[in-house]
Amino acid sequence: MERRLFTSESVTEGHPDKVCDLIADSILDEIFAQDSEARCAIEVCCTTNYVFIFGEVSTSAKCDYEKVARNVIKNIGYDIEGIGFDYKTCIIKVAIDEQSGDISNGVNNASDALHQDEDEQLGAGDQGLMFGFACKETDSLMPLPITLAHDLTKRLTYVRKQGIIPYLRPDGKAQVTVEYDDGKPVRVDTIIVSTQHAPIDLETLRADIEKYVIKEAIPSNLLDDKTEIHINPAGNFIIGGPAGDSGLTGRKIIVDTYGGNCPHGGGAFSGKDPTKVDRSACYMARYVCKNLVAAGAASKVQLQLSYAIGMSHPISVLVDSFGTGIVSDEKLNEIVRAVFDLRPRAIIKSLGLNRPVYKQTSNYGHFGKDTLPWEKTDKVEQIKALLANY
Repeated sequence: MERRLFTSESVTEGHPDKVCDLIADSILDEIFAQDSEARCAIEVCCTTNYVFIFGEVSTSAKCDYEKVARNVIKNIGYDIEGIGFDYKTCIIKVAIDEQSGDISNGVNNASDALHQDEDEQLGAGDQGLMFGFACKETDSLMPLPITLAHDLTKRLTYVRKQGIIPYLRPDGKAQVTVEYDDGKPVRVDTIIVSTQHAPIDLETLRADIEKYVIKEAIPSNLLDDKTEIHINPAGNFIIGGPAGDSGLTGRKIIVDTYGGNCPHGGGAFSGKDPTKVDRSACYMARYVCKNLVAAGAASKVQLQLSYAIGMSHPISVLVDSFGTGIVSDEKLNEIVRAVFDLRPRAIIKSLGLNRPVYKQTSNYGHFGKDTLPWEKTDKVEQIKALLANY
């Protein structure tokens, strides 16, 4: 029997990078509520009492960027003046330009279009490689370590906003190490939780986090007397959020995806419209992988896609079932190409991506949430029918 440890982490919505992601995607949703064909590449950075919103947007929508940002900051919980960052007094600067005409023309008129139909004409908004993943470790077909890490950070936010632990502040992170036996998760080896807080003695904080966060978020059957728990291991965490560290959109791409269980092409998500395939094709790749696993084609699947800017068809499609497929990976590749249309416009249409669905992705992962359209398993029967032919 082979035993190994694997670790994933998550961060709360008050983490400075996630403040930026949520502002960017909230602006994107505001624009898409008015203009379904908008082109957006919105970036946000923040530091002590300062937010800078910049990037490229081409749209007919009217968006009050500053108002959206202040509402996001308030709803996260940065509403106390004098601690270095709050929605009332922070300085917000906006520098938004229109999308490059060269990029726009290349995307709107795909160079490999074979027919004059809508799906052919839209090219990818950039070159790049994207990955999707699914496995049978959880009901959501996500890896267990990242699922548990997200459960901890969601619980941290819940107990703060509900007043269960009233002295908590918005910034925080969690890390979970899971022990595997012959590839199957069997127990939680280590848990680390670090949370921002008002002045309080650490013994009280650690007892409250263990009782109201860890014991509520982590199933008891995964814990044992050998599980190590570290709560605020560095001590006090009073100065946090953008006042403690600068934040930037797209700096938590492993937290956003599979917690390190799957490679990542490097492209970030938040603030980008779906013509940017480094976002939309990652969503499509997850959709493909989840349907393959749900159909019983394999118990673990990874998909790599790659695109060229201004071309509609993917340059490469690669399925890897890690030896768990009931047919060869070559045949799974054939099934993927037969069932799923991987052109950018087809991805946007099949997943309904030209509408305001994005701010719900900004925190606690872009995958594994039933409310997201790329989590549906509506291709299972079609996949099963093709599997029966092999």
